[in-house]
Amino acid sequence: MSEIVLMSDPAVAAIPVVECGERLVDVRRHAPSLLVDTRKQDATGAFAHLREGVVERLLHAQTRLPAGLRLLFVEGYRPPSLQRAYFEEYAGRLRADHPAWSAEQVHAAASRYVSPPEIAPHSAGAAVDLTLADAEGRELDMGTRLNADPEESGGACFTHAENISHQARANRATLGDALSATGLVNYPTEWWHWSFGDRYWALTTGAPSARYGPTEPSFSSIQATPKSTA
Repeated sequence: MSEIVLMSDPAVAAIPVVECGERLVDVRRHAPSLLVDTRKQDATGAFAHLREGVVERLLHAQTRLPAGLRLLFVEGYRPPSLQRAYFEEYAGRLRADHPAWSAEQVHAAASRYVSPPEIAPHSAGAAVDLTLADAEGRELDMGTRLNADPEESGGACFTHAENISHQARANRATLGDALSATGLVNYPTEWWHWSFGDRYWALTTGAPSARYGPTEPSFSSIQATPKSTA
């Protein structure tokens, strides 16, 4: 397995952001052909939003899947305050489990599972957590549950983990092939996390800057009018 660059790596934070101003859209209305899971649903509907360019790429990726398979969208945009809460909660668990670890070790280990708030792709509307489902909406075997942490899964949440079944590995490859072909990049410690236009994407692809930076919109004012995909 090649060396994994974590979100906490200084090289990620060093990528400049040249915000393009692209809008966030609600995938439930803008991309009705996508299956949307409600496990991360929140009162404002923030979870179902992504930058428009990311949504267009997901729609394209879905057309590249084998017959009978669909993308199952679980979570997109995450407000910075929620991202911070997730990170601190997980970092707190690691501190309790590893009292001898330094602050730097805790921060790096936490970033395997939750992006540091200051560079989080979800808070830029650039990242999506998703999986594959069959025609009836049943999730395929991906080797772990979506959002399994490294401790719980014994590292099987890593995209190229070897301690998963042949079928799960094949399903991950199917998902990855479709998403990679449309320009999204994966965070290698989370098979379900894919992004476009953020700092991690820029570092991975060699782009000089990120297109999307953290944003805190008012969801009552977000344009959610369906757009033709013809």
